[in-house]
Amino acid sequence: MDISVYRPGELTAADRATWTAFQAKAPLNGSPELANPFLSPEFTLAMGRCRRGVRIAVVREDGEGAAYFPFQRTGTGIGRAVGLGVSDCQGIVHRPGFTWDAQELLRACGLAVWEFDHLVEGQEPFGAGASGTFPSPVIDVDQGYETYLRQLRERSPKFAKSTLAKERRLGRDFDGMRYVHDERDPEALRTLMGWKSAQYRRTGRSDRFAHPWISRLVEQLFHTRSGQFAGILSVLYAEGRPVAAHFGLRSERVLACWFPAYDPAFSKYSPGLILHLRMAEAAAADGIAYLDLGRGQKEYKDSLKTRELTVSEGWVTRRHPIAIGHRARRAPVRALRNAVLARPELFEPADRILKRMGKIRSRG
Repeated sequence: MDISVYRPGELTAADRATWTAFQAKAPLNGSPELANPFLSPEFTLAMGRCRRGVRIAVVREDGEGAAYFPFQRTGTGIGRAVGLGVSDCQGIVHRPGFTWDAQELLRACGLAVWEFDHLVEGQEPFGAGASGTFPSPVIDVDQGYETYLRQLRERSPKFAKSTLAKERRLGRDFDGMRYVHDERDPEALRTLMGWKSAQYRRTGRSDRFAHPWISRLVEQLFHTRSGQFAGILSVLYAEGRPVAAHFGLRSERVLACWFPAYDPAFSKYSPGLILHLRMAEAAAADGIAYLDLGRGQKEYKDSLKTRELTVSEGWVTRRHPIAIGHRARRAPVRALRNAVLARPELFEPADRILKRMGKIRSRG
C-alpha cells in the first residue's frame, strides 16, 4: 500500500473532496455506516484544532486516494480512534472493494496499537481485534415520518400514545410551543451544555463539559457547515424559553445523535422524548435516511428505535512491548465496565450509588 500520513491542516482540498465523495456514495455501495458524520473529514479537522496528535493516513492507488484513516497518536506509538470517548462511529473510509492489511497500516502510521470503541461494521481487518460487539439503535425515516410514526404506534403503542399526549398537554399548558430543527443562537447551545453538565453531575457521571477541549469541539462543530456536513442544534421551546435541546452532527443521509438534555422543571412532560419525535419528523423532511442514537442501552432508545447497527470495541496491535502493556492496562477496565453495564443485577445498584453521590455533590 502507498500510505502517507498528514496533519489535519496538510490534507489537500482534493483529498477532502474524495473522502467526502466516498461517504456520499457509501449507502449506494452497500456501506451505509460509512456515511456517519463522525467519519467525515470535518469532524477530524475539528478534533485536530482541539487535541494534539491527530493524524490522517491516506492510502493511494495509482496516485488516487483510495482510503482515509484518521487517528490520534502519542509520542510512544499508542494510537486511538479520533475522539475516542466522544466519537460514536470509527473506522477507515474507503472506496468500494478496498481491502487493507492492518499490520502494514499501523506500521506506516508509526503505531504499536490502535484502540477503538465504536468501530463500524464491514471493517474486517480491524474487526479481528474486537473484544466485544454492541448494539447501536437507529430510527429509520427514509420512508417518511408518517411511516415511522405508524410503525412506532404498532411496536410501542403505550409509549407513542403517552408521548404524543404529553406533547399536547405541554402545548395546552404553555403558549407558543414550537420546535426549531436548526437553531443558530449560540445562547441556546450554552443552555444545552449547562443542562447536560448538571445532568452528568446529578447522575454521578463524569461531566464531559468540564473538559475544555470537549466544549471547544462542540462550539467549533456548531459553527461548521459544508454541503455534506453540519453541526445541528435542535430546540423545543415553550412560551419563548427552551425546554429541551439536542446537539448532533449530520452528513448527507445520517443524523448522529450526541448531546440531548432538557430542563428538569418540565420533566413531567417528557420534553426529551417529544424533542426526538420532532427531530425524526424534521430529519425525514430534510432527506435524512436514519438517526443514529448511539451505542448504549437506554429505555428511550429501545422505545424509539426501528432497528440496530452493530459497533465493536477492541485493539489492533503489532508485536510490540508498548502494545502489550497498553492492552494489559486497558482490558481489565473495559471488561469490568461492560460486565456491569450488561448485567442488571450489577448495573442497577451501581447506578443508584452514582446518583446518590451526585446528589451529595450537588448539595455540597
